[in-house]
Amino acid sequence: MNWTDERVELLKKLWADGLSASQIATQLGGVSRNAVIGKVHRLKLSARGRTSSTQPRAKKAPATTGVAKAPSRPTRTVTATVGATALAAQFDAEPVVRQVMRPAANVVVPISRKLALIELNERTCKWPNGDPLSEEFSFCGNEAGESGPYCGYHSKVAYQPVSERRRAR
Repeated sequence: MNWTDERVELLKKLWADGLSASQIATQLGGVSRNAVIGKVHRLKLSARGRTSSTQPRAKKAPATTGVAKAPSRPTRTVTATVGATALAAQFDAEPVVRQVMRPAANVVVPISRKLALIELNERTCKWPNGDPLSEEFSFCGNEAGESGPYCGYHSKVAYQPVSERRRAR
């Protein structure tokens, strides 16, 4: 598709009238929304016209002075479309609480062998103990099963059956 002088003039008029790139592409026919956006940028048509000359522009909210209270951090954000292209964030009224699944109380916690990284092999538990930046950092080191990198106890901590995860929700 070639941009003829007539089509460019129509593009400029529609852009000045405040139509969206999708609406302009539909009216021009044979071009995509992205082609319209590209042409608008190449023509440097950044200033948008009003949709109607009778509507006054919205006034800006007055700036607040002083220190404002910091908003509390939301726990979950849901993004919804508003209008043709705008996005607005909506927050849950109640914070979402996650339950951490722990092994049963009657499980015996094994004593860690406290192995260093170079002492690990394919048959030892690789569960980390402590802060990796401290001198006391070590790995569990107990006998790991064939199914994974952890011993029986740490496998129960690390992996949850699907039925338990669904129940926690």
